[in-house]
Amino acid sequence: MPQWPVYTGTAEPHDGIDALPAPPPWRAFDGGPVLPPPADTDDRSATSPDRAHRARTYRPTEQSVHLVNAALYLRRPLLVTGPPGSGKSSLAYAVARELRLGPVLRWNVTSRSTLADGLYQYDPLSRLYAAGRAAAQDLPSGGELQDHLRLGPLGTSLLPYRRPRVLLIDEIDKSDLDLPNDLLNILEEGQYEIPELLRAARSAPTAEVMADGTDDRVTIAGGRVRCRAFPFVVLTSNGEREFPPAFLRRCVPLQLRQPDEEQLEAIVRAHLGEPDAYARTLITRFLERASGGELATDQLLNAIYLTGAAGIEASSRDDLAEQLMPYLSHLGQSAQDPDAF
Repeated sequence: MPQWPVYTGTAEPHDGIDALPAPPPWRAFDGGPVLPPPADTDDRSATSPDRAHRARTYRPTEQSVHLVNAALYLRRPLLVTGPPGSGKSSLAYAVARELRLGPVLRWNVTSRSTLADGLYQYDPLSRLYAAGRAAAQDLPSGGELQDHLRLGPLGTSLLPYRRPRVLLIDEIDKSDLDLPNDLLNILEEGQYEIPELLRAARSAPTAEVMADGTDDRVTIAGGRVRCRAFPFVVLTSNGEREFPPAFLRRCVPLQLRQPDEEQLEAIVRAHLGEPDAYARTLITRFLERASGGELATDQLLNAIYLTGAAGIEASSRDDLAEQLMPYLSHLGQSAQDPDAF
C-alpha cells in the first residue's frame, strides 16, 4: 500500500521506496532490460568517510521532507537553492542512505560543463592507439568501441534500474547558460542516444559499456538508453542566477534557509553530541553574526569542535572561534572588528 512520506528524514535505512505508487501517466517510463539496484550497505550512498558521516547526521526540515517526497512521487528533479553550507548536497546523500538507493552519482558542474560530459565520455584516440598496438603485435583487435566509452553520472542514472538512482548535479548555477536548457529534454524524456553506438548497431546490436562509479559493465541495446525508475535528481544552486521558466516548471523547488537555534542545536548534537554551555554560547553568537553577513553551518561545527577538543584556555576561545567563522561575503566585513564577537 502506498505510504507518505517515503523519505522520513529519520536517517534510519529502510525499503520504503518499494511502496512508492506508480508514477503519473505523463512520467511513466518503460526502459529495459531491468537492472537490479547496485549492491548497498547503510553507507554505500557515500563514497568517502566525510560523505558517509554527512548522510548519517543530516537533519532535514519538515519542508525538506515534504518536497523530497513530492519529487519522488512526481518523478521530477528537486532544485535545491540556499546559501553555502546549508546542506544542499548532503540532502542527496541522506536520501540515498535512508532509502537504500546505492552510491550517489555526482556531477560537479563548472562553467565549461556540457550535456555530453554528464551523459558519457568517448575517447576515439585511445581506441585508435589500442587498435594500432594490437595490429603491431598481431593480436585480436583492441579497438572495440565499447571498450573506450564510459557512461557519466547523468547517463548512468538513466539506465533502467528497478529502483531509482540518486543523481546530484552540484552547483547548476555555475554552468554555461545553455546547460539548463540542454537538460530539459533529457530529464523530460528520461532517455538519450549514444550516436557512436547507434552507428555501430547494425554490426553490433548490443554493447557492454562501463557505468559511472563502478567497474561493472551494463548492456546497451541499439545505442539507446531509457530509464525505468526515474532517478531522484538533486540540482543544487547558490542562487547566483535565474533559470529559464521552462526549466523551473519541470522541477520541484526547495529553498533552504539558515537554520534557527533549535535546528542548529540538533545539527550540533548529531555531529558532536550534546552541546555544552560554551557550545550553546557559540550557537547564539553565530546566529547574531549571521544577521549581519553570510555564514555556513560547518563554520560553527568547526569552531565548536576545535574550542572543545583542543583544550584551549577560556581566554583564547573567543578569538579562535571568531577566526573560524569569518563572513563569506563582503556584506559582513564591516562587522569584522574585535568588538563584533
